[in-house]
Amino acid sequence: MDANEIRQKFLDFEVKKGHKIIQPAPLVLEGDPTTLFTGSGMQPLLPYLLGKEHPEGKRLTDSQPSLRLQDIEDVGDPRHTTVFEMLGNWSLGDYFKREQIENFFEFLTKVVGLDPAKIYVTCFIGDEKYGIPKDTEAAEIWQEVFKKAGIEAKVAEIGSAENGDKRGIKEGERIFFYDDKENWWSRGGGIDSTPLGDPCGPDSEVFYDFGEDKQDVEKYGLAHPASDGARFMEIGNQVFMQYRRLDDGSFEELAHKNVDFGGGLERIAAAAIGSFDVFKISLMKPIIDKLEEISGKSYDNNTDEMRVIADHIRGAYLLAAQGLAPSNKTQGYAMRRLVRRAILRALDLGISANFLSEIIPIVASNYEDLPDSILTHRESALNVLLKEENAFRGTLNRGLRELNKISSHNKILSGEDLFKLQDTYGFPLELSVEECYRQGIELTSGYKKEFDQALKEQRERSQTASKGMFKGGLEDHGEQTVKYHTATHLLLAALQKIVSPDIVQKGSNTTSERTRFDFNCDHKLSPEEISAVEDQVNEWIAQDLPVVFDEYDKKYAREVLKAHGQFWDKYPEKLKVYTIGDFDNPISREVCGGPHVEHTGVIGKFRIKKEESSAAGIRRIKAVLE
Repeated sequence: MDANEIRQKFLDFEVKKGHKIIQPAPLVLEGDPTTLFTGSGMQPLLPYLLGKEHPEGKRLTDSQPSLRLQDIEDVGDPRHTTVFEMLGNWSLGDYFKREQIENFFEFLTKVVGLDPAKIYVTCFIGDEKYGIPKDTEAAEIWQEVFKKAGIEAKVAEIGSAENGDKRGIKEGERIFFYDDKENWWSRGGGIDSTPLGDPCGPDSEVFYDFGEDKQDVEKYGLAHPASDGARFMEIGNQVFMQYRRLDDGSFEELAHKNVDFGGGLERIAAAAIGSFDVFKISLMKPIIDKLEEISGKSYDNNTDEMRVIADHIRGAYLLAAQGLAPSNKTQGYAMRRLVRRAILRALDLGISANFLSEIIPIVASNYEDLPDSILTHRESALNVLLKEENAFRGTLNRGLRELNKISSHNKILSGEDLFKLQDTYGFPLELSVEECYRQGIELTSGYKKEFDQALKEQRERSQTASKGMFKGGLEDHGEQTVKYHTATHLLLAALQKIVSPDIVQKGSNTTSERTRFDFNCDHKLSPEEISAVEDQVNEWIAQDLPVVFDEYDKKYAREVLKAHGQFWDKYPEKLKVYTIGDFDNPISREVCGGPHVEHTGVIGKFRIKKEESSAAGIRRIKAVLE
């Protein structure tokens, strides 16, 4: 059974169980500024999980294409992807744990045909602090389900994933209790981060066991369902939304409890063929086969490159087929990044000519079964992507010409030469090195250190804080300077929202009379962009948003709070984080030494006076408060 068959079988199965099929949402949600892309099957259904009545009733199902860029740097291993499809079913105040658990197990074992003996599950261990009991109900239902399949399922209380890495699995154990970091669902993450007023609850995750030979004890510790090794892979998560967080931080049980189920189509398909490598399923293997054909290289020896290409081009196609085009703004910028990363990996494989014309038809064929309601621009998708490929190859060709110019004057190229090619012409270091080897151009023995030094010096030049200034580029800590400091945080947030989410601070200089802010950007801001950024900052000021800070462990600030910061390696283990706006859905959250105003309403009117170049790839904004 291939992935397309599994998708259809799932929908048919859910219909037989009384569910109505709903149309998936597009990857780019209109009117939702909180996220770049649809990142889960439940995201479009949140209003109905919060209590709104759905026109199709209380039992719903769909298959939702999703895109998450958080894991983009991890693509290349056997299971991480940026684009994936989430099989989903929901009960809005109808059935609850028993029916959901029994149905999903039936689908996996009877419809897909997975071996019950290779299925392992997890449940919530409870939380004494909030008076939320251990989810013994779900565990007991699982025991009954396994028993009917002829399997005795022993229960293990693990707690944290770290405990599991040390403890491993004992004979007969199949149901594992973990803490809120593994088995509690809320929009904020763990139980302490659950937003006020939100539905939330314990979840029960389902894992497939690919065998003891897949575990890497030295790297990951002893294998268990929540470990990071390759032995176990999560294939579905059943969220039991039975609580709501009150304004005082406590939890109450909901009168009408919901079920929110999501199962990864790619991962279930991988389990169905018995491969822990999701790139061998039907949605991706044809892409890999074509890459082997046109490159003359094998997948086994070039897994990273081929996995990145297969993943990224799938995402780029789905976005293009929904009418999006590559650009330097928000979703378009993310799409451009996917295409260009894929092209660079194709070059690593020796594919120097246009290759999207070979790959896109395969991807399009794989997704013929997705509805036209979301893929409204199937016919134009290839041309949109070919245009971007040609434009980027033009950039690369200019870099090659400059490389040849430099090498004609210098018999030996230094790291500084290679840095100029990347910084000025966008020609990546790896390509410069590869081309030098190909042409027989000699490099200095320390070219990599020289390149890193040139990069470091450029970063230092972009930091405009002068000698004697306070932390954060502040001239002093006077009242007006502090207002400018908070306004600068709002400016960065506005640039990330309107121009590009990848913008970061490259330097700042704040006085009592103005703020000067440097940031990475590959183009001059248009008058429309400048006006939109200015209006956004003033809108946030007018909303009189709270500005709060607290000290956190560095790991918590980075991984849980997702605080913005540039120098994580240099930060102390305990650091200060400033949040502007609602704590659970902030406008801005940055690592910062302060000081700041207590609420944005006191800042005044923000006006951008000038936008100019500061250095190659660095723009500068000068702004005042009126």
